[in-house]
Formats: sequence, structure tokens, C-alpha cells
Amino acid sequence: MELLLVYATCAIFVVSCLYLLHLFAAVDRNLPSGPRPLPLVGNLLDLGAHPHRSFARLAARHGPLMALRLGAVTTVVASSADAARDVLQRHDAALLARSVPDAARARAHDEHSVGWLPPGSPRWRALRKVCSAELFAPRRVDAHRSLRCDKVRRLASHVARLARKGVAVDVGRAAFTNVLNLLSCAIFSTDLADLDDRGASGALKGVIEEFTAAVGVPNVSDFFPVLAPLDPQRLRTRVGRVFDRLHAILDEQIERRMQERAAGEPPKNDFLDLLLDYRGAEDGQGFGRQTLLSLLTDLFSAGSDTSAATVEWAMAELLQNPSSMAKAQHELAQVIGSKQEIEENDIGQLKYLQAIVKETFRLHPPVPLLLPHQAETATEIRGYTVPRGARVLVNVWAIGQDPELWSEPEKFMPERFLEKEMDFRGKDFELLPFGSGRRICPGMPLADRMVHLMLATLLHRFEWRLPADAGKNRVDMSENFGMILGLATPLQAIAKPI
Repeated sequence: MELLLVYATCAIFVVSCLYLLHLFAAVDRNLPSGPRPLPLVGNLLDLGAHPHRSFARLAARHGPLMALRLGAVTTVVASSADAARDVLQRHDAALLARSVPDAARARAHDEHSVGWLPPGSPRWRALRKVCSAELFAPRRVDAHRSLRCDKVRRLASHVARLARKGVAVDVGRAAFTNVLNLLSCAIFSTDLADLDDRGASGALKGVIEEFTAAVGVPNVSDFFPVLAPLDPQRLRTRVGRVFDRLHAILDEQIERRMQERAAGEPPKNDFLDLLLDYRGAEDGQGFGRQTLLSLLTDLFSAGSDTSAATVEWAMAELLQNPSSMAKAQHELAQVIGSKQEIEENDIGQLKYLQAIVKETFRLHPPVPLLLPHQAETATEIRGYTVPRGARVLVNVWAIGQDPELWSEPEKFMPERFLEKEMDFRGKDFELLPFGSGRRICPGMPLADRMVHLMLATLLHRFEWRLPADAGKNRVDMSENFGMILGLATPLQAIAKPI
């Protein structure tokens, strides 16, 4: 232990010296403006518990394209719609690479993950292509329409059972389990969790939440890469244990399928069969087991947690704003009528419901800073130089709070989206919950349909109120910052069938 402290002290001393030399050399580098960095730590003390909010406050003083020194790493933050367009569209070729968090390197995840691989690598191209063409392509999403309807029907039945008992609904867990099972049926042709079994689904939710939380938490190893081998916060170790638990669940499904195929059972023609049959056009090679596990980890962590968080935030805002909930339910009554089940074709007529989802994305983007980019070459943006190797963040939360774009930006007002045509699919840079450009979230088409369908069903089938001990319209809206921005206190609400 004493030897470790000596090594750490020496490493910090070396980093400090290098930092001071780098600081003096950086005077003429034409970086964007930003707060003056302190010796060694740079601007780390400015981060706070909610970096997306801290960056927004700093950008209000230093401008929409801002440079900070976070430890030993130059970080450039884009905090306006125009600055986001510069990063994600105008200069996307130079900024396509990912700045990989040290925690994501656990079990070599970054070497197999579609989220972290460099865009020029053959493996990234193969993974991206197979996901876009075979899981999230419009024809595939359309083909799973009946599956989505079945899962939402089960969600409504689960809520109805709790309503009859007078038991509060854990909105986030129910939404998470529903999306998890949708994905697992599309991929494995089986459910991975049970809506009525809080233990099983809660445990799996806990594993995925721990992964997204650990990857998103500020990490000394990311600010001082020279210290990364020591893993001083033990975050890489923690994520490694999370991967072990999650991979065991996924590997069981892969192994079972391999045995079924070996026994000559007919194919299920789901996504797992397609992955196992995949052969690259160039080398004829398939995906290795580690690549399969990393891809499935990406799909389940990004797909289930983000959609569930959006539904939970939307319900929290509606419980805080009863007039908005009443408008949504009135619209549903007008469009859907007495029909119990909502079909996806109905969503296009539910303009106010769509506005609620957009307003939720504006106020509570699932990934407030998107995944970090990295400059592969020195790039000039807005007359400033973003140096090679710099980490580049897009603060989509700050864009949603920009008073030049939004009147009363802190208020939940879905009506603002009835007055303007705006999309969240990556073309309107005022609203970017899924990012934009070649690194846009490939699962967006599925998330779009599922979020609207779940939210519409919950509002059409049930009246909602808070438990008596919560007080009148009292929802804890505090945030839990991580890779996914969630509610710090899970939302509990009482449902009553309409």
C-alpha cells in the first residue's frame, strides 16, 4: 500500500510538471475561450455533481464553444445549436472518433463495442451495418409491430393488476422491463424478465443501471490518463464485475441457441440467428463471442434504460402538471375513443402526445452530454482550434435550456411544439436527444415508436395520482447523473383504470 502511494505521488508530480509545460505552450494555440485552469487539476473543481449543468453555467460566461482543462485533458464543449451543428455535421469527419472512458475498457469492451470502436475499423462498420439493416431498419421495425403491441398490452395488464390492489406502480421499472422484454424477444425470441417479478427484473435493471452509472461518473483515470493503469477509483474493476454478471445472462442465451442449432432444431430467424450466421464479405469471418457479448450489452443497456428513463420523466412532469395530463387524455379520448388498445398508426394523430415527448427530450435528454467525441486531427471551428486528441462534448441539455431558443426554458410546456415544426431525429440541432450524423444512435427508430406507444397506453387506460404520503403534486425531480440521466428517486404513482 505504501509503495502504491509513492508511485501515485510520483505520477502526480510528473503529471503536474507536464501540465505546467503544456499550459505555457498552449498560450498561442488559439483554443476557444474558457475558465482559467488551476495548476494540475485544471477546471475539475468546476464540474460539480451535475457536469451538464456546470458546463451550461460556464458556457453562459465563456461562449457556446468553450475549452476547459480537465486534469491533463483538453476538453471542448459545444453548448448551442449552431455549435452542435459545427461538431456533428460541418466537422464530423474530423470528430467522429470516440474518447473512450477508462471504465468502458473493462473486459476489453471498447475493442468490440459499436458505441466505442473507431468509425474506420472494419468491425465497427460490420456491427453498425448489421444493426442498421437487420434490427433497426424500417422493414424490421415494422415487422415487430405485433410484438410491440403485445408487450404494451402486457404492461397495461400489469398496471391494472397493481391498480386493483391499490399498489403504487414503479413507473421506471415497469417501462424498463417492458422495453427489455421487447428487445430480448426480437433478439432471443424469449423474455428476460417478468413484469410481476420485482426481484428478477429489478436485479437486471440494477446491473444495467450500475454499468451506465459507472461509465458516466467523473473518473480520475479519464482526467489523468497516466494514472489509468492504477484504476484509482476502481471504476474499471467495478464495471468489469458488472460485465461478468451481464455477460453470464447473455452467454446463457447464446450457448442455448448454439446447442439447439447443433441438435438440428429449426431456426427462430431472430437477431441472434442472424448474428450467428453472419460472415464478413471481405474475410468470410463471423463475429467472435466477445464481440457478440459487447454488442448485446450495448443494445440492452442503451435501448432499455434510455427509453424507460424518458417514459419515467414524462410521467413525472405530467404528474407535476395536471393540466398537461388532462390535455393529453382529452386528445386520446378524441382520437382513440372507446378503443382499449392503441395502435402505432394512431400515434401520428396524437399531436399533443408527440409534443409531450419532445418537451421531455428537451428538458431531460437521456444522455445529456451525448457520448464523447475526440478530434483525430487539429480542426478549426468558429475561428478557434480544436487540437488533435481533444475530447469534444455536445451539451444537449444546455441547448434545451437556451433562452434564445426557448421561452421560459425551465418550464414544462408541450404547447411550444404545437407552434413549431421540429424533429428530434438529428436534423434540427435545437433538439438532439439521439445525437446526429454518422454517430447518431442507431436504435432511435425503435425508441421513437416504443416511447410514444407506452406513454399513450398509460395515459389512455389509467388515471394517475401520487401516493398519499407524497403530498399534492410533489415529485422529487432531482437528477441522478451518469451516462443516462435518470430520476434520483424512482417515480411511484397510483393508477386507476379509466
